Amino acid sequence: MPQINVVREEGSDASVALPSYETSGAAGADLRANLPDGDRAEGWVLAPMERRIVPTGLRVEIPEGYEMQIRPRSGLAAKQGVTLANAPGTIDSDYRGPLGVILINLGADPFTVGHGERIAQAVIAPVVQADYVQVDALGGTTRGEGGFGSTGRG
Repeated sequence: MPQINVVREEGSDASVALPSYETSGAAGADLRANLPDGDRAEGWVLAPMERRIVPTGLRVEIPEGYEMQIRPRSGLAAKQGVTLANAPGTIDSDYRGPLGVILINLGADPFTVGHGERIAQAVIAPVVQADYVQVDALGGTTRGEGGFGSTGRG
């Protein structure tokens, strides 16, 4: 099991839980909003179609050979239309900056991001880097150049 080292940002609320798995079979650890001190009581309102980087108050150290994928929470997406603008987001093993989550409100109503609220989930995954080599031709397949929708429906 990889170990993810975590430090809290200066000024963040230490009472906000670190990323955690809510069930024993969960693939993603929940990330929580850690809003600036002056915004904690009222939260941040996301208008329809508005996007904003929501701070988690954390910085992470991911072991080499792994990445952290930031993914939407299905409940927020289904019930409020709130998801990630860049799903999935990738945090590389050599990044040490603040961990923010780019939320977007695709719903019809404003949505308030509450301080300490679960806003996304983090999945740790192995990374494989490839060599990209220019060649004169590509190998053939049955599908060939068939693109979007080329394999049919149903």
